[in-house]
Amino acid sequence: MSENEICYMNAVDLVAMIKNRTVSAVEVMQAFLARIEAVNPKVNAICALRPASELLKAAQHADEAMAGGKSVGPLHGLPLAVKDLVLTKDIKTTFGSMIYKDFIPDQDEIFVERLKDAGALIIGKTNVPEFGAGSHTFNEVYGATRNPYDLAMSAGGSSGGAAAALAAGMLPMADGSDLGGSLRNPAGFCNVVGFRPSPGRVPMWPSAFAWQTLSVEGPMARNVKDTALLLSVMAGPDARAPGALDEPGTVFSNPLEREFKNVRIAWTPDLGKFPVQQEVAARCEKSLSIFETLGCKVDQAEPRVGDAFEVFQVLRAFSFLFLSADYTNHRALMKETVAWNIQKGIDLSSADIVRAEMERTHFYHRVRTFLEQYEFLVLPSTQVAPFPVEQEWIREIEGVDMTTYIDWMAMNCVVTLTGLPAISVPCGFTAQGLPVGLQIVGRHHRDFDVLQLAYAFEQATRFSAIRPMLADQQ
Repeated sequence: MSENEICYMNAVDLVAMIKNRTVSAVEVMQAFLARIEAVNPKVNAICALRPASELLKAAQHADEAMAGGKSVGPLHGLPLAVKDLVLTKDIKTTFGSMIYKDFIPDQDEIFVERLKDAGALIIGKTNVPEFGAGSHTFNEVYGATRNPYDLAMSAGGSSGGAAAALAAGMLPMADGSDLGGSLRNPAGFCNVVGFRPSPGRVPMWPSAFAWQTLSVEGPMARNVKDTALLLSVMAGPDARAPGALDEPGTVFSNPLEREFKNVRIAWTPDLGKFPVQQEVAARCEKSLSIFETLGCKVDQAEPRVGDAFEVFQVLRAFSFLFLSADYTNHRALMKETVAWNIQKGIDLSSADIVRAEMERTHFYHRVRTFLEQYEFLVLPSTQVAPFPVEQEWIREIEGVDMTTYIDWMAMNCVVTLTGLPAISVPCGFTAQGLPVGLQIVGRHHRDFDVLQLAYAFEQATRFSAIRPMLADQQ
């Protein structure tokens, strides 16, 4: 097998081959390290890469465990990198900030523990925007991440390093996190799958806000089956995370095949309110025929959004208060958009926060009632196609000015507010060859249903199999 064949193999198949010794963990590690060496200087997705000698030794130990007949986990021998917002023991974690450019944690987050227990080999980190703020990956520590389908374009964010590394064949799967679209946006930009699970599905610890439900951690991969495999490891209860759901992660190991005859789907190009680039909306709308082929009944409809985005802005600003000490002590080292969001949080009154929480509750019930009629809501994963990497954020969409750095992500932010599971799955390309993602939103805690519909759509389209030209460049 060539290095490219290994690096672009489905993770499910690659693990099986390691376990049946068709390929060794050392060979897999060598292939991915060679791929990173060849491609990462162009894409800049992987950072804090551990020394090759350490990683090859870890892979050798994985092979020795197999040879010794030891029981191994579902990710045994897979090289994985963790998002640079996530604590990783003994591996530099910068949060994309010069404030933490030399920070090395002494502990792992829960899901990193689970990745290791499942046999994954942690090779380093994936690049992020500073503190994960904004859906475009750039920072003063590592620089900008570029889109493998067009190196002049953004890979999205904040899980941009993860999405670009997947698309470029540098990782078999990756974790990400999502506050206002940070799993869905980069997946849409990079032609991969990004799944925002229900809050509590993947327990989060350590956490300054243990009860919050806006930000979640979840899986990314080049296809839905690999996404489900990673979620099966990441998900499940843990007493250290009080909001964790009780359902075990093993439920995501079940077969994804399902009959969708007469399933009702609501399609909206814009949630009835937000500007979306015409080509993006048209590409997504063209894919609706796939659902009809699957037997679904598709209507154009959406719940009433009202002021949900303004509510999200308030709660987002409140969540940024965890950075208030850094803001006080290191304001000069922060990018302007992060400082702006923290100050918005500082300026909030208790009445502002209570009002936002009450409005969020009203909005949730409007959407819940809407989804009693429809099992799924389908909409674009992003409001724009990938944009030039030098541009910090989108200032205008279809003639509508964007007044803040997150306005162009408003649709994803509104979906976040519902707490419902949502996935971005590849649905084609623009005339310039830039990826477009389709978002599928499911009912309360029906994460597996969302994966099943995404899998059926993927099998009918195969857009995820279209690699960037970079894939063949060494």
